[in-house]
Amino acid sequence: MSVDFYSAYAQGFARVAACTLPVRVADPAANAAAALAEARACHDDHVAVAVFPELCLSGYAIDDLFLQDTLLAGVRAAIAEIVEASADLMPVLVVGAPLVHGTRVLNCAVVIHRGRVLGVAPKSYLPTYREFYERRWFAPGDDRHGSTITVNGDEVPFGPDLIFRAADVAGLDLHVEVCEDMWVPVPPSAEAALAGATVLANLSGSPITVARAEDRRLLVRSASFRCNAAYAFAAAGQGESSTDLSWDGQTMVYECGDLLAETERFPDGPRRSVTDVDLDRIRQERLRQGTFDDNRRGVGVPEFRTVDFELAPPSGDIGLRRKVDRYPFVPDDPERLALDCYEAYNIQVSGLEQRLDAIGQPKIVIGVSGGLDSTHALIVAAKAMDRLGRPRSDIHAFTLPGFATGAATKSYATRLSTSLGVTFEEIDITAAAEQMLKDLDHPFADGEEIYDITFENVQAGLRTDYLFRLANHRGGIVLGTGDLSELALGWCTYGVGDQMSHYGVNAGVPKTLIQHLIRWVIDSAQFEEPTNDVLREILDQEITPELIPSREDQMPQRTEDSVGPYSLQDFTLFHVIRRGYHPAKIAFLAWHAWHDQDAGEWPPGFPEEDRVEFDLRTIRRWLVVFVERFFASQFKRSALPNGPKVSSGGTMSPRGDWRMPSDAKGTAWLAEIEADVPEK
Repeated sequence: MSVDFYSAYAQGFARVAACTLPVRVADPAANAAAALAEARACHDDHVAVAVFPELCLSGYAIDDLFLQDTLLAGVRAAIAEIVEASADLMPVLVVGAPLVHGTRVLNCAVVIHRGRVLGVAPKSYLPTYREFYERRWFAPGDDRHGSTITVNGDEVPFGPDLIFRAADVAGLDLHVEVCEDMWVPVPPSAEAALAGATVLANLSGSPITVARAEDRRLLVRSASFRCNAAYAFAAAGQGESSTDLSWDGQTMVYECGDLLAETERFPDGPRRSVTDVDLDRIRQERLRQGTFDDNRRGVGVPEFRTVDFELAPPSGDIGLRRKVDRYPFVPDDPERLALDCYEAYNIQVSGLEQRLDAIGQPKIVIGVSGGLDSTHALIVAAKAMDRLGRPRSDIHAFTLPGFATGAATKSYATRLSTSLGVTFEEIDITAAAEQMLKDLDHPFADGEEIYDITFENVQAGLRTDYLFRLANHRGGIVLGTGDLSELALGWCTYGVGDQMSHYGVNAGVPKTLIQHLIRWVIDSAQFEEPTNDVLREILDQEITPELIPSREDQMPQRTEDSVGPYSLQDFTLFHVIRRGYHPAKIAFLAWHAWHDQDAGEWPPGFPEEDRVEFDLRTIRRWLVVFVERFFASQFKRSALPNGPKVSSGGTMSPRGDWRMPSDAKGTAWLAEIEADVPEK
């Protein structure tokens, strides 16, 4: 294998720790010992970067003691001790210290790795308002670009213009700023991100007052989101002087707007937020968002200096210290899921409203099978009619049973349509399908049980043909019901088939989200209770296309036997179209998400009996199927009808998120799976 599959570092992650620790006021030796204890723990935890609070070697709230020679000498000795002890430690240590540069003391972040000081980043912006008096002791560091400073006998780079780059961990580019630097309109970290920094660190003193913790979260989250970066924040806590202030020791790490880790506030003893930052995600976000680099050209980012170092990360399985969602399209948090469902449903409803209004308020013609997709499309259509002030009878719903239509699903379609008050009819396509198979000289017409693609598509095509002609006949448009997952996998019949409609209301909704949308519709009382009763029954069904007849001794046709579990395929879909990841990384993430059904979180309301797990062999098998079907089916997506984008995870529209040639091959992706994804 060319990739160390189970290694988080080999799969594009870097472990970051934001640490807080008890300090002793004006006691650099004790503080160095405390910092080293945490540094050793971070080393044992395979951490790449460990960030400590502002002025942690001296204490933040020591006032005029910052100008005492004894204190400054003690800080220099503390740094020397940490440098010496770091020789055998893996993490890059970022510690806060007051240092003299020229004729002034500066509030600094000292970056130490494996027995040497890599560089020093001074605080650029000094608060001297309300409880802060920093300019009494410190000089600002915003004018120290290109400077050097002597630390521990070595002349090292000094300034806010330093990016520390790991030569052996692609994408690990660290920039450091100090506390107030984050609170100004254009922070140094923003300029550093535009210059290439991916991991932004903030050493903070930040005394606590009511609601300040939320302000910090807002700033850290927004910085990570705007800068397409990881942002590690470590605040001072226990032991700082309480003469006039108090401290909560808040630590957190965000990545591209997502909280990865945080610790309790007001702790007793040291705490650290440890997480694996996804460097590939950061790189991919910047590749896709071209305005990120355009901003660099527009604002005139100053020159940054790069300081290279060798991290020498571990190989092999060190675990993965971050949450990996089993269902990336479905939030685990109940409030977030409810909000997502509210927005998704209303995106679909308002999109359909606009389309109907724009083309003269035609009727809606829809095929209903009793399955999830057509059910959801029908309740979207019903709500659109309600909002337009039109009768639901302007929806003409048809069930079109064929050779394998089950009594249960047909019953659901009938009862749902009746409860909603739409115009409902049944057209049995069996005779027409038999005639077409006979005209085609298909073996089935002679009594042979040949259930091939022609047999299936004759039924799918006839259903669509009837719907389009019914739309012509009744002054309507055909409402498509196929979902995003089916489009990705090509699980639809092209042209005269379920791939085609006048408007595809579900085209932006993945299969794994639809059941939650229907649950939300029930829970939020969008419709009357008889409708909700039928919806609850529909949610309990097996997913089946009902195209192939089955005997009593056989299980009915299951879609997932052909295309794979939608849970896995939607997982892959998200990481392909939203993140652009290598197949090996997708498999690595899928293994962490799915190999233990008892680990991690499940979406709210997810039935216990449906909670499954997948081994690596299964993940690999269906990843191959995904790649093969995804590349083979682009021609279906290139001719996709209009329909609204719903999820930030993306769509398959050739006019929106996804464009690729229809004759592209997945050879390179399949070769990567063969080379880089083991079977166990």
